[in-house]
Amino acid sequence: MTPKGRTRRPAAALAVLAVLASTALIGGCGIRSTQVPVDAGPAPSRVPCEVSGGSVTPQAQQQGVPVRVYLVCASQLESVDRTAEIPEQKATGSRLRFAQALLDQLIEAPSDPEQEAGFATYVRGPLVLSGAREGDPAGTLRLSRQPEDLPASALAQIVCTFAESVAAATDGSVLLGGPGKYAPRGYQCSAGTKERPEEAVPTLGALPSPTASGAGSGPGSGASPASS
Repeated sequence: MTPKGRTRRPAAALAVLAVLASTALIGGCGIRSTQVPVDAGPAPSRVPCEVSGGSVTPQAQQQGVPVRVYLVCASQLESVDRTAEIPEQKATGSRLRFAQALLDQLIEAPSDPEQEAGFATYVRGPLVLSGAREGDPAGTLRLSRQPEDLPASALAQIVCTFAESVAAATDGSVLLGGPGKYAPRGYQCSAGTKERPEEAVPTLGALPSPTASGAGSGPGSGASPASS
């Protein structure tokens, strides 16, 4: 005769196995939060690089002209529309005055809407322009600091802003010199410059011929170089 204790153990073991099996089956139908990735929505988008409603400064609307300057946004150059504080009749008659107005806009800190859109400027003042000197190619503009001493992004901002305005030379290049005796250089605003402003700005292989009679024949000439 088999003892009663021995007949109960297999039954108890089978009951335990049944419970474990049912638990595993139920658990398999659930969601394991520690292993299944959770959809947290789309990844954060980059800064918009677009100012809603424009960035015209109210104080410049009465006696200013619309201009376009290049600022840095998302590590690239992006254009921004502004109004330069210069009477329109004077802006159209003086290339040097207009170029200085553009430079002043680049030096000016971005407005609150521009900052919210991700814009910044690397051009720092004081920075003043003067006209061509004797022996300079026609259309030369001289900065109060040597162009190659500026941060690469700042020079890229200046070159691309000037290149798309009356400050450019007849071939679309930008002829810039500094306060010293160094010869000016011709700079170009390429697609690569806008995409990678932190790299060196492309220069021309050969500059145009010098002015026939020196500084006296260049637009906006005759101004003495400013010192930093």
